[in-house]
Amino acid sequence: MISNDDDLIRRIHRDLQDSYDEELELELDDHDDDQDKESRKQYFNELFRLQGELVKLQDWVVSSGHKVVILFEGRDAAGKGGVIKRITQRLNPRVARVAALPAPNDRERTQWYFQRYASHLPAAGEMVLFDRSWYNRAGVERVMGFCTDDQYEEFFRSAPEFERMLVRSGIQLIKYWFSISDDEQQLRFMGRIHDPLKQWKLSPMDLESRRRWEGYTRAKEVMLERTHIAEAPWWVVQADDKKKARLNCIHHLLQQMPYREIERPAIVLPPRERHHDYARQPVSPDIVVPEIC
Repeated sequence: MISNDDDLIRRIHRDLQDSYDEELELELDDHDDDQDKESRKQYFNELFRLQGELVKLQDWVVSSGHKVVILFEGRDAAGKGGVIKRITQRLNPRVARVAALPAPNDRERTQWYFQRYASHLPAAGEMVLFDRSWYNRAGVERVMGFCTDDQYEEFFRSAPEFERMLVRSGIQLIKYWFSISDDEQQLRFMGRIHDPLKQWKLSPMDLESRRRWEGYTRAKEVMLERTHIAEAPWWVVQADDKKKARLNCIHHLLQQMPYREIERPAIVLPPRERHHDYARQPVSPDIVVPEIC
């Protein structure tokens, strides 16, 4: 006969397995051709290990009051969203926030260029991950003609000073560029075109960016040359292999901060209070979701 404690432990293990299944669903959704089970197992083992370290990093950020901004830039379909998802998946969203800003509205276009990004900067004990950032001006806005030559040049005068100001204020700024080849981007775009679950990821702007591959290459080269500063250098992630790119980026990110494991007090679940005068009321079957599974 199974004791209540044994049954509880079994249910806890099953719940943990369900959480791992969620991660597996994300990986299967990528439609990888890799059928090597051992390779997949090694990937998951390393990913879970790194995510455990990210939790330690999160605790240290909160405990120390550290402030972190991480920029993720790269071509469309380079894998920025995928690595952001794996970094934040097991973290507290109140500590690790993602900022993915839409195109500026009419009012924002009249503001100081960096203003709408500044409102998302972290307070003490927070990490903010920008899924694209103020470098839109050096990339898509330049290539698509959404900014003037004067605005473009002003960006390169202002961006390094803006970033130095952030660093002087106590914000650690880490900048990643996800690099993929011409052939790999075409392959990923074709995959999105033929996958009804991913077609929403393809906008007219994405398709136009594919046509202007060389324009984006020139813009990227200028951007890296003119904004690679000692206070906030660029780091290039080779991203043709999505799984390796995720692991390499997370591993590198962890090396950028002197975090340590913060000792947590033991957690004791208090007993539930029970009152003899309380009776649970039945739920009307009219509002119960039908069980089809």
